[in-house]
Amino acid sequence: MEDQALGIIRGQVGAIILGSVFLFIGVAACALAAVRGRGGVRLLAWQGIFSALYGARILAQSPAAFSILPRSTWADRDYVVATITYVILIPAVLFWLELSLGIGRRLLQVTLLAALVNAIGGVSLAVISRSPWAFLNYNKVLVTCCFLPLAVVVAVPSLAKRFLAVPSRILAIGTLVLAGAVLYNNLQDFLHLPSHSSFEPIAFAAFILSLGYVAAEKVFADERRLISIENELAIAREIQSSILPSSIPKVNNLRIAAAYHPMTAVAGDFYEFIPVDQNRVAFLVADVTGHGVPAALIASMIKVAMQSVVSCAHDPREVLRGLNRILFRQNLDQLVSAAYLWLDTENRKALYSAAGHPPLLRWREGKLERIESNGLLFGVIPDPDYPVRGLSIYPGDRFLLYTDGVIEPENASGESFGDCKLEEVVRTHQSCSPSELSDQLLSEIRLWQPASLAQQDDITLIVIDAV
Repeated sequence: MEDQALGIIRGQVGAIILGSVFLFIGVAACALAAVRGRGGVRLLAWQGIFSALYGARILAQSPAAFSILPRSTWADRDYVVATITYVILIPAVLFWLELSLGIGRRLLQVTLLAALVNAIGGVSLAVISRSPWAFLNYNKVLVTCCFLPLAVVVAVPSLAKRFLAVPSRILAIGTLVLAGAVLYNNLQDFLHLPSHSSFEPIAFAAFILSLGYVAAEKVFADERRLISIENELAIAREIQSSILPSSIPKVNNLRIAAAYHPMTAVAGDFYEFIPVDQNRVAFLVADVTGHGVPAALIASMIKVAMQSVVSCAHDPREVLRGLNRILFRQNLDQLVSAAYLWLDTENRKALYSAAGHPPLLRWREGKLERIESNGLLFGVIPDPDYPVRGLSIYPGDRFLLYTDGVIEPENASGESFGDCKLEEVVRTHQSCSPSELSDQLLSEIRLWQPASLAQQDDITLIVIDAV
């Protein structure tokens, strides 16, 4: 009896080893996909689930391996094997969906729906009527209908280039080997072919190796592409930084500080100083709708457009109208808000106008005033009017120009930082220098947002003190 038992166990050693290897590979692939945590590793995840289920089925089919489970589960071995048999096609189809293109992808979507219906029907009958193999023939037909065209596609180079995102000879070889084994296994009962139980696991090993190669190739190709994009964004950020003012202009009776914090590598905010002489200077702050590269490109266009309106820097209306005309002709999808402030410290006069922008703030004698003089956003109509507000400048006046990234950040309760909080910070730190106030305000905004939440918008702030 002992010799007979040992003989049975020895006959199952190969299956147990293969099942364990497939299960380990599957679990490892799923763990790697979870650790990487990016959409592109779905390919790796589906391959891992497919491999793990196949390994689990081989182990469940081996009485010696299944016997390590509690005795009460031994009678359920057929149900476990049947359930895996019905379900395993689903991750296999999902894997190929990640690699498929065009009509091939649509056909696989139909196959996926059929596999889901078959799995639900087969498992339901196994549980309800205790008939684990009631759907086996349907499952065999479905597997045959899936693998036969798949083998043709990967075997024919022209079809592989047309319908596969990553055509590969290694994938073709692995798929053809498994397709042959699967088709043989599923047709042997119908065609009364001799049984070769070890053929399919060996073929599956070749297939898993080819899948692992393709999955790794695609994942690392995506990684290289991502690194390339990140490098390009870093260069774009350097270029964008180069179009911003490199220094603060020195103007009589003014102290100036500027802060610029993009939400992403590149931003849609822009600011510019237009110094005319030691007593006159203009400030422009602009905010392009949206974020990222498209907004940054438009912000760069504003820099170029400013060169054509420098001659009328003393006239906010003409500056804004000129910028709008240039941007409107480009037929841009994004709109742009802007604020423009002209200061003449010799005559103690200021002019202000804006295009759909948050108001200019003026701190004077313990009171924060909102100064609004808005026209339409840039890009809405070709020739809007921009009303101009004239102001007097007194020693002790403090002006704040900013984008809505300063007032829109929300706390954990969904409350915006807002004008009230902004006024509180300005009031509390009224004796600080412009640069100190700017730093303090940015610090308060960071504290206002939950620590786990990233910056929600680009932030630009200019603080100007009259002395």
